[in-house]
Amino acid sequence: MNLSANHNLPEGTGRRLTGSQRCWELAGRDFKRFFAVNLLTLLGLSPFGFGVLLSILSSSILALIPACVIGGIAAGPALSCMHDAIFRSLRDAPGAWFENYKRAWKQNWRQSIIPGIIFCLLLGFYSFMLMTFWWASRLPSPGTIAVYVLGLVLLTMFFSLYWPQIALFEQSGKQRFQNCLLFIIRYFGKTLGCALLQLLYWTAMVLFLPWTSMLLPFLGVWFILFTADFLLYPAMDEAFQIEEQITQAFPEQAPFYEDDEAWLERKQRENNISGKRF
Repeated sequence: MNLSANHNLPEGTGRRLTGSQRCWELAGRDFKRFFAVNLLTLLGLSPFGFGVLLSILSSSILALIPACVIGGIAAGPALSCMHDAIFRSLRDAPGAWFENYKRAWKQNWRQSIIPGIIFCLLLGFYSFMLMTFWWASRLPSPGTIAVYVLGLVLLTMFFSLYWPQIALFEQSGKQRFQNCLLFIIRYFGKTLGCALLQLLYWTAMVLFLPWTSMLLPFLGVWFILFTADFLLYPAMDEAFQIEEQITQAFPEQAPFYEDDEAWLERKQRENNISGKRF
C-alpha cells in the first residue's frame, strides 16, 4: 500500500507502486516476515541438504534416494509456504505472518508432499551428477554439459510455476502440470529469464561457500524466490486471474488502498469519535 511515511517513495496516491519502487516497498515492508519464513524454509530443506551431502561424501547413490524421499516430505510443504508468504505480500493481503503460515501449512502440506519428493529426487540426482563430473578423470563433452544445463533450466522453469499454484489454488496435479506447460509456452522468455536468474544465484551461493553460508539466514531462499515471483507476478495474474479469484473466494483478503488525503480524513473522523466517547 502506497504510504508517504518513507521519504524515498512518492506521496500516497491510493494506487500500487510499480517497477523497482514496488519491489523495494515490498522487500522493506515485509522483510521481517520473509526473514522468519526463510528460517522455517531452511529448516524444512535441511533434511534434504544433509542427505544429499551425506550421499555425495559417501559416493553412494543408494543413500541419495531415501535421503531425497525423506527430504522431499519436509521440503515440499516448506517451499509452498514460502511462496504463499511471497504471494500474500505481492497482493498486499492482510494478516499476521505466523497465522498465515500456519494456515498455508495446513492447507498445502498434503498436496505438496508428492511434488516435494519428485523435486528433491530430480535435484538430488542433478547434484550427484555434478559431482561425478568433478570426480571424472576428464571433463564431459560439451554436448553432455549442454544437456545437463538444459535439464536443470527446464526443471527450474517448471517448479517456478508449480509451487505458486499449490499456494494459490485448489487444483489437481494434472491441471497444475498443464498450466505450467501453457504458461511456459506463452511467456517463455520471461520464465526462462527468471529460471536463469535463480540458477545464477544458487551457483554463486555454492561457488563461494562457506562464506555464503552466512547469508543464508538473511537472504537464503526468500530473496531469490521473491525476485523471481515479483518478475513473474504480472504475467501470472494475467494468466490465472490470481487477485480476482482470491477476492471473490476470500473477500477478507482483498487489500484496502487509500490516498493520503482520504487516510487523513479517516483518521480525523476516528479521533473525533474517540474524543466524543470520553
